[in-house]
Amino acid sequence: MRWLTVASALALVLTALGCERHGEQAPTVAQYEQQRQAMMRRSQAAQSGAGREAARPGTTLSQAEQNAGLMSSAGREGYRGGDLRDPFRSFVLERTKELAEEERGPLEQFDLAQLTVVAVVWGTDRARAMIEDPSGRGYVIQEGTAIGKNEGYVTRITDNSVTVLETYVDYLGDSTQKEIEMRVRATQGG
Repeated sequence: MRWLTVASALALVLTALGCERHGEQAPTVAQYEQQRQAMMRRSQAAQSGAGREAARPGTTLSQAEQNAGLMSSAGREGYRGGDLRDPFRSFVLERTKELAEEERGPLEQFDLAQLTVVAVVWGTDRARAMIEDPSGRGYVIQEGTAIGKNEGYVTRITDNSVTVLETYVDYLGDSTQKEIEMRVRATQGG
């Protein structure tokens, strides 16, 4: 029984000795905050160039000070991309926005389904056609005229139709071209 008492006393002594930091005491919260503030001032002075002493090669921040400075400033600074493209925005949407901002002709504001071929003059060296928009306003077009919302242009004008080549861009950014034939509207009666 006596050896049990000695063992428990020895365990208490070892536990007490093991918990000490050999004369070191853990910093208090106030001391930690003071060290952190001093480190932040040195870091800001080194970055601004005002603190020549802090920027000297002989004076460097410890790894713990650097980590604390990075952790405290990371939340405030955020993403600084400058002229870089935002990685979370679709480049296809950006391209369509750029195209929308460019100066566009009146026929480029409508879909081809909204436009009507009214008349064709095709017996000349340069065939022409008359196109009507939804409001009834007429436009004279020829081969090469920009038409439609999808970067379309007139490729051919025949005796009763106008052929338009449009470029469609899918969500992956791949472009597909499609020929669309617009026919003269047939009239009834005589």
